[in-house]
Amino acid sequence: MIFVSVGTHEQPFNRLIEEVDLLKKDKVIKENVIIQTGYCTYKPAYCTWKKLFSYEEMVGYVSKARIVITHGGPSSFIMPLQIGKIPIVVPRQKKFGEHVNNHQLEFTKAVFEKQKSIIVIETISDLKKVICNYESIISELQIKAQNNNEIFNKKFAVLVDSLMDNNLA
Repeated sequence: MIFVSVGTHEQPFNRLIEEVDLLKKDKVIKENVIIQTGYCTYKPAYCTWKKLFSYEEMVGYVSKARIVITHGGPSSFIMPLQIGKIPIVVPRQKKFGEHVNNHQLEFTKAVFEKQKSIIVIETISDLKKVICNYESIISELQIKAQNNNEIFNKKFAVLVDSLMDNNLA
């Protein structure tokens, strides 16, 4: 299954939704596709979709998905990383009326350069190639995002253990 999320920004992100829907129509994508369309005006004809999902539904779909495709909002692509998935990230761009500026494009490029843990798609026609070669692409990347709750809990446990050892001595 492929899960696609465009977040909750009020400007439509039809470019991504339409491309995924057409890839499904043309049978480039053979598996089920579930899309969170947000405020898009394009209505997918070949994919299952809903305007908004609850947080719990999003986590469930991300967990079950083979591929997660998101817009460039940090919350949308960090969740898959925390679950152990390497997302395909298609940043919203000002020139398409998808956002007020190009901060998503700039930010995702910087994340890729530093972490190599996401796949950034700037040109929508590249999406087909990336989906078709996803497994080989991710084999060359590393998931470097960690769940900060787990890190905190481990450090806290070490601290508590050391305090308990000092009190027993």
